[in-house]
Amino acid sequence: MNARNDVLAPSAASGGHAKATIGQLSRRPEAGSLLGLIAVFAFFALLGGKVFLSAAGYASWLNVAAEIGIVALPIGLLMIAGEMDLSIGAVIPASSLTVAIISGHYGLPEIVGISAGLGVGLLVGFFNGYLVNRTRVPSLIVTIGSMFAVMGLTLGFTVLIAGSTGVSLVPSPAVKAILGDFIGGMFQVTIFWWILFAVAFFCLLHISPVGNWIFALGGDKVSARNAGIPTDKLTIALYMLSGFSAAFVGVSQVLVYQSAQVLGGQSFIFNSIMCVVIGGVLLTGGAGSVVGIVFGTLTFAIVNQGIYFTGIDPNLGSVIIGALLLLAVMMNDKFRLMAMSYAAKKKK
Repeated sequence: MNARNDVLAPSAASGGHAKATIGQLSRRPEAGSLLGLIAVFAFFALLGGKVFLSAAGYASWLNVAAEIGIVALPIGLLMIAGEMDLSIGAVIPASSLTVAIISGHYGLPEIVGISAGLGVGLLVGFFNGYLVNRTRVPSLIVTIGSMFAVMGLTLGFTVLIAGSTGVSLVPSPAVKAILGDFIGGMFQVTIFWWILFAVAFFCLLHISPVGNWIFALGGDKVSARNAGIPTDKLTIALYMLSGFSAAFVGVSQVLVYQSAQVLGGQSFIFNSIMCVVIGGVLLTGGAGSVVGIVFGTLTFAIVNQGIYFTGIDPNLGSVIIGALLLLAVMMNDKFRLMAMSYAAKKKK
């Protein structure tokens, strides 16, 4: 009997440990987005069949995920901090056209054009952060204003300099290989840049002390300032990260497609926000994770591209994405309440 108890004890312990582990994972902020990703992938794998699961199928949604994902990461951090940035829709084409005009129209070295394009993003980000701090106007209003201002300036200068709303650029093989090439003729090199960005943002939010500052900023800005957190500098830095990331996507786009258009970034505005919300970041701020944002981006990209591999009307793609967004918000609230309930029990 004792021997039997000795044999069963480890099994029972391991079973209890497994249940505890599953329970802890279910209370993670990215739990809902992971379940959504698995469900969406299984759905389109079933309906899309071998074509969806082929290299071309993977490339179709990974390429989309990489571009949106680079933008969604800083947008996620801003939303965790209780802020918003809609100006990315203007920064992407502005940076693309800056590179195209400097290195394509005027023929200056590509490093000059790329540096200037990234500088545009940093400048707009600094401007947004500065205005949010000084005016105390909601960031939604500030960034809408800066978006239209940047769009107007981009259109005006492009027509004035190039005489049209689009400018072409033929990059050198070395620059194209680094920022705008296709691996195997299908996978954009931007995918690897997205991975690097995700690792960097993960370290920033979840490992470095700055991550606690960001969560505190989204929880209560006044309390965070009273606790000694440099809230104004942090806000400006987050907006500059957002501007830089959007500019990076703009630079990579002009090198991939070898042309830039004034209205080339409008779809990124709400698509990036949807990726972040699907990824478990609260609209009210103070909660979220980089892993969840990555899962949300993959989920959005699979739905966005997977519809074309099925017999479903492509026009229903927007309906599915809208339903997915509503479901994600409800699931995120459910998992957040579970986490809060678990934390309250532990305190008792």
